[in-house]
Amino acid sequence: MKAPARRRRRIALGAAALAALALLAGTAYERAGRHRAAREFPPPGKMVDVGGRRIQIDCRGTGSPTVVFEAGLSIDGALSWSAVQPKVAAHTRACAYSRAGWMWSDPADAAPTLARVTHDLRAALAGAGETGPFVLVGQSLGGLYSLGFVRAFGDQVAGLVLVDPSHPEQVERVAAYMTETRSLRSRIAVALAWSGLLRAAAPALVPQAPNQSLRERDAVRAYAPVSLRTQLIEGDATDAVLAEAKGFTALGDRPLVVLTAMAPYTAAELRGMKITPAQGREVQRLWQGMHAEMARWSSRSRHLLLAQAGHDIQFDDPEAVAAAVLWVVQAVRGTDQPGMSGSTSCASATSDSCQPR
Repeated sequence: MKAPARRRRRIALGAAALAALALLAGTAYERAGRHRAAREFPPPGKMVDVGGRRIQIDCRGTGSPTVVFEAGLSIDGALSWSAVQPKVAAHTRACAYSRAGWMWSDPADAAPTLARVTHDLRAALAGAGETGPFVLVGQSLGGLYSLGFVRAFGDQVAGLVLVDPSHPEQVERVAAYMTETRSLRSRIAVALAWSGLLRAAAPALVPQAPNQSLRERDAVRAYAPVSLRTQLIEGDATDAVLAEAKGFTALGDRPLVVLTAMAPYTAAELRGMKITPAQGREVQRLWQGMHAEMARWSSRSRHLLLAQAGHDIQFDDPEAVAAAVLWVVQAVRGTDQPGMSGSTSCASATSDSCQPR
């Protein structure tokens, strides 16, 4: 009887030793991966101190107004705009940055709020020596952060482009069709990032986006273990940010373009949202209506529907985003405005024609 017991103990000890070895190896793999990421993919632009933390900001081109890109709930950070920023920087100053905890930027010591993100951006712009007037370009949740910037620093904001933006009341308006959930599996994966599991899985978790270079894709993958943790934190704070954004609709006569993604939801997206194709069409109808409402927050606006673009319009149709930005830039300058190619439908909150030219 003693021999089997000894064998079981040896097997248990051996398994524990193997598990400990695997954990040590995983930790070393993750540590080496972070060093390699810093070496192979240094931050573009500058790292700016915003009060004991550093924010990465990349500004290119010359001219006024300065365009400032605000990413959505995306692990790409400043690279969310890699297909759009060069097109805009050819005509005026253009800055893309990574919020706290995304890509190269240091994490914050508290969950994000609309006010905190807004003040981080203002501090990053000031630290980088960038001055207004600014044209803010925000995608998804970044649209609300852009509106928060207008509320706090409106005298510095001359115009906006909202790219498939979040709406402060989106949760209650689509509640009859879908309820957002956050996967326990993703929480476990983020909690185990120190073990190297997320880094090893990054190629499967982070596919290459349309109009994204291989180097940009690899940079996003290299920083994914850090950025995915921030994505989870910021996702958990979204409801509070939506509530914080409610009530501010006073954009005056600032030139504004709202872009709405109208490509039908894919089967994978419908599964992720746990809705049927018919419900998906209804959600899109509500989404379009919310964006039409946002366009009316300025007396000088255009609302474009992009039939071939999904939520990440900046990757699916960067030409349309760049055209919308340059339309606002030219409106701020008071010069002839270019057409906005890439749209299939267009609505205006003013009497001016909104058809692409």
